[in-house]
Amino acid sequence: MTPVLGAAGGEAATAFVEIGVVLLVLAVLARLADRWRITAIPLFLLAGLAVGDGGLAPLDVSEDFISLAGEIGVLLLLLTLGLEYTPAELRSGLRRGAVPGVLDAALGFTPGLVAGLLLGWDVRTAVLLGGVCWISSSGVIAKVLSDLGRLGNRETPSVLNLLVLEDLAMAVYLPIVGALLTGRDAAATIVTVGVALAAVGVILLVSMRWGDRLSQLLAPASDESLLLSVFGLTLLVGGVAQRLEVSAAIGAFLVGLAVSDPVRDRAEVVIAPLRDLFAALFFLFFSFQVDLGDLWGSLLPALALLVVTGAGKVVTGWVAARRDGVAVPGRVRAGTVLIARGEFSIVIAALGASAAFGSELATLAAAYVLLTALAGPLLTRSADGIAARLRNAGVGAPAPSPPAPAAGADP
Repeated sequence: MTPVLGAAGGEAATAFVEIGVVLLVLAVLARLADRWRITAIPLFLLAGLAVGDGGLAPLDVSEDFISLAGEIGVLLLLLTLGLEYTPAELRSGLRRGAVPGVLDAALGFTPGLVAGLLLGWDVRTAVLLGGVCWISSSGVIAKVLSDLGRLGNRETPSVLNLLVLEDLAMAVYLPIVGALLTGRDAAATIVTVGVALAAVGVILLVSMRWGDRLSQLLAPASDESLLLSVFGLTLLVGGVAQRLEVSAAIGAFLVGLAVSDPVRDRAEVVIAPLRDLFAALFFLFFSFQVDLGDLWGSLLPALALLVVTGAGKVVTGWVAARRDGVAVPGRVRAGTVLIARGEFSIVIAALGASAAFGSELATLAAAYVLLTALAGPLLTRSADGIAARLRNAGVGAPAPSPPAPAAGADP
């Protein structure tokens, strides 16, 4: 085989070295997180700051690769969430989640909207900041639940219900704000929203009604073939969803939802190493995009938003879990895990790049997401201790008529 020569070969060699060093550093951070019994997400985010713009050792050649790998990481994290959820649980959850979903929108969107107006921004940019503050990060939350071994907990369906409702709400919100920013008329906006909702409905219907046939098709496959099939299908459906102006994350989630037993358990096992690799690069790339020089001026308003909207998420998670009959520790875990913001918030902020206050929005959103993505996992790690103090203080009424717990689930 002829070796790669010249400038292209030199760039490839540099990229290999950069990516290799990055992965080794992430491996060390993951080991430290295991030793300290915390999720590795905050450490990955801090590592991204160190290699981003204005950091200690900025990356150059491998930036595009890490960006694409990070986007794949989000899809695999959402695929994993879908694999933990059955269509029957989704239908039941959507029925039960209406009240918490409205509460979530009110306590998440309103503070961002008000903050934008108080900062002197125009209404369109303030509406974007409301969206930034509203949507929890499915990617971060999926990783936290996996790292802390809580995917099978009693409160996890309550959390997933809210995440699904938020993702479905984004199918309406994103086309609307996109139309507002580009000055489309009402008719064009209605068409865009209609296409997005139809796409979500079709993917959801296919997942629920014909998912068992997909599983029958995949069941005889070897582990290698199963990995390639599930991974390829996730990218394909995510890409089609994105083309239709629906979140690729929804498509990935619904692929996981469509896979049923016994293929579900095998798929989780074969996809886990790939998910962990790409997810680590996602968290690294997220903070990699933040310029440290621009970050400091936005920390105070971002911290204020963290306190207000973080408390709102705790209330939302508490209410959602209580309605599902979950005890106080589970309610606290549900509330704290929802604090983290991530991929959707960055997408929303990017939509406003051309707005009058687009640069201010981008910087504030980066600071806010970074703070919440750090605070959320750390508070979630301490949720049981917080719950114990609340119980000692007499907080938390008995849960209403709890449903029967799933086999092997936490109380």
